[in-house]
Amino acid sequence: MNEAAEFLAWVGVALVTLLPIINPVSTAVMLLGISAHLSTAERNRQVAWACVYMAAILIAFLFAGHLIMVAFGISIPGIRLAGGMVIGLLGFRMLFPGNAHLAREGSPETQGKPNLSFSPLAMPSLSGPGSIAVVITMSSTIDGQHGIDRVLAFSAVVVAILVSAMVSWLVLRGAGIFQRLLGVNGVDSLSRIMGFLLICIAIQFAIVGVRDLILDTNFWAG
Repeated sequence: MNEAAEFLAWVGVALVTLLPIINPVSTAVMLLGISAHLSTAERNRQVAWACVYMAAILIAFLFAGHLIMVAFGISIPGIRLAGGMVIGLLGFRMLFPGNAHLAREGSPETQGKPNLSFSPLAMPSLSGPGSIAVVITMSSTIDGQHGIDRVLAFSAVVVAILVSAMVSWLVLRGAGIFQRLLGVNGVDSLSRIMGFLLICIAIQFAIVGVRDLILDTNFWAG
């Protein structure tokens, strides 16, 4: 009974921590701004794959995040700065869609269908620097435990990641409802607002990354 309660407690803590950072609602608004050229079926297919990629990325960093970062010499500030750059680029494209009409010209055979599922949907939107940092922090916390407690904790976080992926899938699948309610002009306006907010988020990521880098004694010692 105690083990079940501990498992549920870990799931609850992980969900409460992850979902606000993953923020699938903001990703749904972004999806409307970058997937106008896709059919509903194609968009739903890419949404499903984006959630699969998100879960795989977070689970991979949960179990091997520290090893990956050590192997490639990557730091949390580095992840934040890189993620901020990608998010900022996407934000500028949404805020100033000057060449957006070009993406709609030509036949599907000649222009092809860009894959949005991995980037920018899965990374850096759903599984961005914030959520990756959270699962790495959870992993380091769980490493201090032993035996069945360690197994339960890791299993609980994996369950929380999978539940977060399901919630994200449901929210992103419902993006079409926003589109029908707001119309073309409404989606365009909301997309530009979201682009501006993404630029703000990107700058904040960069600020935090630079601050963490300045405070990192190991960086200056190296």
